[in-house]
Amino acid sequence: MAMLRYKAIAMVFRFKERYINLLTDFGFKRVFGTEANKQFTIAFLNTLLPEHHHIQDLTFKNSENLGLTPLDRRTIFDVFCEGTNGEQFIVEMQRTRQAFFKDRSLFYATFPLQEQSTRGDWDYQLPPVYSVAVLDFVINYSPPELKQKKQQTWIHRVELKDQDGDRFYDKLGFIYLELPKFEKTLEQLYSQADKWIYLFRHLPELGDQPLPLVEPIFNDLFEVAEIARFSNDEQDSYQATLKAYRDFQNVVNTAIQEAEVKAEKKGLEKGLEKGLEEGLERGLEEGAERERSLILTLLAQRIDPLPDDVRTQLQSLALDELESLAAALLSFNHIDDLRQWLDDHLSS
Repeated sequence: MAMLRYKAIAMVFRFKERYINLLTDFGFKRVFGTEANKQFTIAFLNTLLPEHHHIQDLTFKNSENLGLTPLDRRTIFDVFCEGTNGEQFIVEMQRTRQAFFKDRSLFYATFPLQEQSTRGDWDYQLPPVYSVAVLDFVINYSPPELKQKKQQTWIHRVELKDQDGDRFYDKLGFIYLELPKFEKTLEQLYSQADKWIYLFRHLPELGDQPLPLVEPIFNDLFEVAEIARFSNDEQDSYQATLKAYRDFQNVVNTAIQEAEVKAEKKGLEKGLEKGLEEGLERGLEEGAERERSLILTLLAQRIDPLPDDVRTQLQSLALDELESLAAALLSFNHIDDLRQWLDDHLSS
């Protein structure tokens, strides 16, 4: 039986950046999705939550197997955690717009609600559920010439209200962060939310820790995010997700530019929307193929030989699943761990 080989592998890649990109799957989960670093998740969420729902401590929950049907249970959240008072938090990073994104967001928020039902007598009392999405795109895109010149809102808090605008229910909340709208400089970072959003946008560009971000929580974050502290295996996993992120961004940005030119010539906003959809689809396909190739290379270094049936299963993984696999490689101790991971993500 093929076994995982633990041996020193010379690093092929060299990183120009000192710190990781938090918008990669590896970077996001390293900082916000582990028990060892949960202080970052707590601090980040508390900058966004109402004071009466602030978190003192939290535990990470299984981010898979939620929902009532087998199809639902294939849903995987980037981070799924629970506060000491039972509050449920879904934290996700989304790199690009998706069709019916708002519908998807609402649908996913129902999964932890369903999980709270109990057998026997139950009075239907539910603890709060918050869905927090860090978005590397603008939810409602408009061509540059149609954008309003007034200051844009980059944090959106959504809750249930009645026809008079009064809060109807305060235990289901949605918080969306639109990163592209955030254009503040270091000197303009006044709130804690400003500082977190700035790090999402600019952490890989920083050399030394800037003075406005010198405080205990960020001191620890800069230490955890420093690439030089990673093991060789961690650097390999990070490189896999970073390459996919960059490839995808390049394809999408090109598609947007082409769509804007076509829309300008035709004078049609629909042309822009269609071009964006085509670009995103092409980006997903090309990004998935490039990341698949890189992951196969990493797996071949650790598993000798890589079975044909496993290669076949890898060919059916989507881009987000490939990113999750790249981040999960370090937890595999045996070829059976890889098979189990694939079975969990490919089961219907």
